[in-house]
Amino acid sequence: QVVLVESGGGLVQARGSLRLSCAASRRTTSAMGWFRQAPGKEREFVASISWSGGIINYAESVKGRFTISRDNAKNTVSLQMNSLKPEDMAVYYCAARVYISSGSYEAQDWGQGTQVTVSS
Repeated sequence: QVVLVESGGGLVQARGSLRLSCAASRRTTSAMGWFRQAPGKEREFVASISWSGGIINYAESVKGRFTISRDNAKNTVSLQMNSLKPEDMAVYYCAARVYISSGSYEAQDWGQGTQVTVSS
């Protein structure tokens, strides 16, 4: 199991930008990603990236606005969020060993989450 620690959350105005980072406790060759959970809603997939970075997937709601990247030398994965909307407000979770099950993204390792608040 890998320990994941997120950072970079905070308060931002709508149409602003924020960058989330996640540090893994050890090297992981699995796909990593980001999920989010808004109040009263289920956790949802945001983005994932393969070990090589050659396979990247985004939720439709964030395509063109969010960019996921990873630095395997530093065991980190980041999420650059631009043009933020109030509906992006949620707790964002870093994840490792991301996989697809019955058409849905899941993960085996989770961080504690970081709050992103978007003011309108």
